[in-house]
Amino acid sequence: MLETVWHVPVMLQEVIDYLRLEPGQTIVDATLGCGGHSLEILKRITPGGRLIGLDRDEDSLAICKERLSEFKESCEFVHANFSDLDQVLEKQGIDKIDGIVFDLGISTHQLKDAQRGFSFQEEGPLDMRLDKSSYISAYDLVNNLNENEISHMLWNFGQERWHNRIARYIIEERRNQPIATTAQLATLVMRAIPFKYRKSYYRIHPATRTFQAIRIAVNRELEILESVVKKAVAVLNEQARICVISFHSLEDRIIKHTFRALKAEGMVDIITPKPLTPTVSEIERNPPSRSSKLRVAQRIS
Repeated sequence: MLETVWHVPVMLQEVIDYLRLEPGQTIVDATLGCGGHSLEILKRITPGGRLIGLDRDEDSLAICKERLSEFKESCEFVHANFSDLDQVLEKQGIDKIDGIVFDLGISTHQLKDAQRGFSFQEEGPLDMRLDKSSYISAYDLVNNLNENEISHMLWNFGQERWHNRIARYIIEERRNQPIATTAQLATLVMRAIPFKYRKSYYRIHPATRTFQAIRIAVNRELEILESVVKKAVAVLNEQARICVISFHSLEDRIIKHTFRALKAEGMVDIITPKPLTPTVSEIERNPPSRSSKLRVAQRIS
């Protein structure tokens, strides 16, 4: 059995309140993670309710099956990318749902497992695949893209100020040896950033944006987000809500513009004109929540 490392769900009470849960509803958790949101959802939609949980990570599904075992008659756990939401619901015989939540962050167990390669703080292989059956890993991108492609990736997906320098350092390092581990890449990024900027420019670890950019590229996280939100809204019952928690400005911008486009089409009302952010007390209890933003929309037609 996997070592249990419970991920603390972000803005849990806000999600529960905005979904307006009742017994008998059908709810989708499109990003199960460790099941923190799903656990509280199930407490409120049972008896009679049904939760469909999706995740690309089979380890997360295994954790959730254990953690939510008391609700096993009310749960369906599906190994799938949320881009396949419509197909998953069709296979389950579901036409419409009463709410859906997306938490776009990385789970604690994924960060803590060095072999997954997500964290610059854990020595491990340069992997970063959410779905272990995927073909392309971080190693493949870092060691095969050319300098311009790496630079564009770091800027487009990480908004990394020093994208050109980091890309150049990566190419130079590759001439000597493959970049194979998270520690090797993190050290290289530190070297690439001029010393005087390492603390003055970054409030976070200097490798954070680089790792974010590579993870997004490996898992194609942004390119599917707009279409997924539209798919989710399409299957909502009237007055049902979609809650999306994002963790960086690129994600939030896509959610904001997609909600606005759907509002212009007369499909939704935007419940949160400005995104909600965690309370001070939540950030103190759960520091990784500090960058999260929650946006909510409601189906109207």
